[in-house]
Amino acid sequence: MKVNGKHVVLSFVCLVLGFMISFSYQLTQKEEDRISDRQWERDHNIRTMIINTEERSRELQNELFEKQEIVRKIEEEIAKEEQLFFNLVEDVEKLRMYNGNVKVKGTGVEVTLADASYVPSEENVNNYIVHESHVFRVVNELLISGSDAVAINGQRITKNSYIVCNGPVITVDGNQYPAPFVITAIGDPEVLIPSLNIVGGVKDQLVFDNVTVKIAQKEEILMEPVIH
Repeated sequence: MKVNGKHVVLSFVCLVLGFMISFSYQLTQKEEDRISDRQWERDHNIRTMIINTEERSRELQNELFEKQEIVRKIEEEIAKEEQLFFNLVEDVEKLRMYNGNVKVKGTGVEVTLADASYVPSEENVNNYIVHESHVFRVVNELLISGSDAVAINGQRITKNSYIVCNGPVITVDGNQYPAPFVITAIGDPEVLIPSLNIVGGVKDQLVFDNVTVKIAQKEEILMEPVIH
């Protein structure tokens, strides 16, 4: 069989083409392997970075929880101190009010004590007039029942007050007042009035002693501070 030039050339071309394809495939495979290695390394670095970030995030979160707990305890202490200061201020205000150092206003009651309108001729007139003991009973009952402030004929009563009977008049802290004696008290009328009207209580005792007693609820009572 004769081999002409065309067959030789064709064979050579096929051989070169096959070599080029083989070389190209191997080159492509190596390039893919290098790309795969770089991709794996990049993915590994990203995963490592994510893991480190998550760990740091947990550490920061734990620190935040610790700081929040510290802040909460501080807030509790501040709240306790604020409540303590509020209670102290409230106690001081109440003390100033009880001592008559400040003006007070509020609802309350008015108790009027008057001498008997009729005195039998054969009776002792002293048995039909208001005495200091009668005033004391009313004042004490009002204070015991929770009155915030008490006054007699407008004269504020304090812890140092004194009441003295001198014939038809009563002296309160050096000031004389004639009958009738108007005792005012700032407080809850729904508590004060029943305490005075209780059976066998202050009102019944005063009536038994021939004292005229009138009890009225007042929507507003104003008491000026005591002038020393």
